[in-house]
This record gives sequence, structure tokens and C-alpha cells, in this order.
Amino acid sequence: MGQTLLDALNVRVVGTGGSYMMLAHGFGTDQSAWNRILPYFLSQYKVILYDLVCAGSVNPDYFDFGRYTTLDAYADDLLNILDTLGVECCAYVGHSVSAMIGILASVRRPELFSKLILIGASPRFLNDTDYHGGFEECEIEKVFMAMKSNYESWICGFAPLAVGADVPVAVREFSRTLFNMRPDISLFVSRIVFNSDLRAVLGLVKTPCWIIQTAKDVSVPMSVATYLKDSLGGQNTVMMLNVEGHLPHLSAPVLLAHHINIALSR
Repeated sequence: MGQTLLDALNVRVVGTGGSYMMLAHGFGTDQSAWNRILPYFLSQYKVILYDLVCAGSVNPDYFDFGRYTTLDAYADDLLNILDTLGVECCAYVGHSVSAMIGILASVRRPELFSKLILIGASPRFLNDTDYHGGFEECEIEKVFMAMKSNYESWICGFAPLAVGADVPVAVREFSRTLFNMRPDISLFVSRIVFNSDLRAVLGLVKTPCWIIQTAKDVSVPMSVATYLKDSLGGQNTVMMLNVEGHLPHLSAPVLLAHHINIALSR
């Protein structure tokens, strides 16, 4: 796979630092979501960026509906990228679903990750006995129905809710990358993400984790950050951002960059 995978997923390595850092975007965005964060790290790190195979910036022909039925396939891609680049260890920053992809990868290859910085992470979105993920199954099904019936209309309603804060440029940017996704791929991936349950693997993670949580996130309640801190198997720290929304790298990039820097320095 090697170079073909690097080309397919638009892998880039930028920066002049001595150690590696990886920025992995979440659902509905692509690597451009990190554009306002990236300049803060270029002098200190070699920064690896790539697009998830489901992103609108990737040729949809590369998306294999038979393969990407679990997040493990995305973890395979992540590990293949690091191996192809010859990276022996990196600090990993993952947003939303990529936070969980990083967790899966770190369980399989812990030596590759010096720390995991998890932004808006959730091991399970659905509520369960003694677990508050934020959503009931009927609520999730309504989301899927809305996506299927009128994808453009769904984006227009979902993007402002996800951004949360009153930052029009962030809403426009998130809407743009959502529109770039092929609707059938977007719906398929949404079903995989919202129905995933990775609680059982959290205790296997021994890599130090920094859990970055905004004060109000429509997708991930504060209780999930607490659950992660208590359940991940290594040394874990929760960092609160006094902003709203699920995409602080779009709505509050300076603040988020500051907190990522703190996590990287510890």
C-alpha cells in the first residue's frame, strides 16, 4: 500500500522541528480544519497531516464500504501512514472520531505514541445503563433520516449546532467540508461512528492522554470527558476550554493551540 496510501489520503509532513506530531481531523472535515492551528507548531515539530478516507477531499473511489465498517480499518490506515513515513514515535492530536482512532492505534502499537491529545472524544455516543453518552437511539435515527432525506438541509441545520459558538467563519468552513463529502459516504460513516462502542478498550490504553473538552458540546457532554479520564488505563488529564462547540480548532484556534502546547510540554 505504502506510497499509494500516502497519495490517496493526501499525507503531508510540514515543519522544521526535531520530533513528530500528528494532527488527525474528525468527521465532516478534512486536514484544512487545522489551518489556523498549524502555524503554532511548525518551528517545534515535523507535523504530519492527512485526510480520513471518508473526507470530501479524498477520491470517493478509495472508500471501500466493505472495509470501513469499524474504526479499526481507520486505525490500520493511521498505522500504515506512520510506518510508511518511518516514524518511530509521535505526539498524536485527534479530534472527535480521530481521537478514538488514535486510541485504537495506541493499543496495538503503544511505542508509536508519546502521548494522545484527544479533542471532543467519545467512546460511545448512545446512552446506556450507568453511562451518559448524550443521545438516545431514537434521536440518532432522526439524524440519519434527516441526512438521507435532504443532505444539504441537514448540513444547514447541523453545522451551526456543532460549531456552537457565534463564529460565522467556522460555520461556513465546517459546512464547506460537509458539503464536499459524498452524501452516501457521509451517512454510512455517521452510522458507524454513532453506533460504535469502544468503552471496553479504554483500559488497555497505557499512553498518557490529555482530554480537551469544551464547556458546552452538543455532541459530547462533560460526563464523557470524566468517563474517559476514569477509564483510560494510563495517566490522564482533562483540560477544559471555556468556549462552546465541538470544533474549537475552527471556532477558537488560538485558545486550543495554547492548550495543545501545554499538553505537549508536559
